[in-house]
Amino acid sequence: MKLEIGNFYVKDVVFGEKTSYNDGILTISKREALDFVMQDEHITEAELYIVKPGDKVRLVPVKEAIEPRVRPDGRTLFPGYTGELAQAGYGQTHALKGTSVIVVGKHWGGFQDGLIDMSGEGAKYTYFSQLKNIVLVADTDEEFEKREQQKKNKALRMAGHKLAEFIAQCVKDLNPEEVETYELEPVTKRSDEVQKLPSMVYVMQPQSQMEELGYNDLLYGWDTNRMVPTFMHPNEVLDGAIISGSFMPCSSKWATYDFQNCPTIKKLYEEHGKSINFLGVIMSNLNVALEQKERSALFVAQMAKSLGADGAIVAEEGYGNPDADFIACIAALEDAGVKTVGITNECTGRDGNSQPLVSLDEKANAIVSCGNVSELIELPPMETVLGELESLGRDGLSGGWAGDEILGPSVRPDGSIIMENNAMFCGDQVIGWSPKTMREY
Repeated sequence: MKLEIGNFYVKDVVFGEKTSYNDGILTISKREALDFVMQDEHITEAELYIVKPGDKVRLVPVKEAIEPRVRPDGRTLFPGYTGELAQAGYGQTHALKGTSVIVVGKHWGGFQDGLIDMSGEGAKYTYFSQLKNIVLVADTDEEFEKREQQKKNKALRMAGHKLAEFIAQCVKDLNPEEVETYELEPVTKRSDEVQKLPSMVYVMQPQSQMEELGYNDLLYGWDTNRMVPTFMHPNEVLDGAIISGSFMPCSSKWATYDFQNCPTIKKLYEEHGKSINFLGVIMSNLNVALEQKERSALFVAQMAKSLGADGAIVAEEGYGNPDADFIACIAALEDAGVKTVGITNECTGRDGNSQPLVSLDEKANAIVSCGNVSELIELPPMETVLGELESLGRDGLSGGWAGDEILGPSVRPDGSIIMENNAMFCGDQVIGWSPKTMREY
């Protein structure tokens, strides 16, 4: 399977009369974009903003991020979700690089929503502060869930996915500035030189815990709670086969942008044929019942062994209950003779002294940490807030609170905030490009 991603490197984003791309300048017709968004009868109000690195802007509650892309052959960007079901991972896709569509709730937030600061101390905690962002701030008629802590955010998330494709239509017929090619031969048809290299699989555990449909990540439009571990071509992940859901403490979330640009997959591609034989992706899941967790771990281990994997990387979207799936998967792979490295964040408490993962095993002896979700972050007031700052404390965001007997409220009267890292939008980036590093003592 061969995928060509044609890149257009966005130097600046501006509003204008017509949506177009020329010489690195992405011009967006706000009127056309908002008219398109408002076609959804569930969107009751919407506004569009452009924010750039260094702007004195705070975004909250952030719900989703998507890279604007379009397929020149007319296939939908997210098959099975925004349009007809079709194969992803082959052919051409055009991408507007250095920018993203960010979806923000105008009023109500929830457990799964987060915060982005475009400048100051807070900007260092999230990758999305480095992008030129097209920000859709909107509200919906989904009254049934506005005051619920857990929200599906269905209308807002779909509006963002469709808007990302709508904006990228302006480069559909243009020649890209650069073309990235991703191609793997069938596992059993590779050359002797490649077959002699250590064989690697990448095991992804996207969020799939909610048994009620509508919260979990979607795979070709299929709720991942309904799937069993599945072998996939990595191109499918990079090309819109999977999108982010709406159930996860936000720093642990994998945005759709992250799937589209997964750094771990890209790095494995870089090393393929040089130091490793990259077999592909095992798309696993996260369950609630212990038997379900054990069953999935056995599926993954059997699949990796049958493919001939010598090594594996396992990454989980989330923490807490998913830690049991994560550790069980690593242990099962090690039992099958597959040397395994795990990537995860930790929940060690505000003081850093708690057990890092809910479940542990001696076989999980090679783990990359992406930081502590409970780390306290204090940030000064921001000049401009897009969305509603009060949502951080009022609506149960995973890193915010209405009041604390010692720390007080997350949102202070002067607009400054105190929160846990939990609420930083996609801040831990277990997907592979965390802005964090280690400090040696």
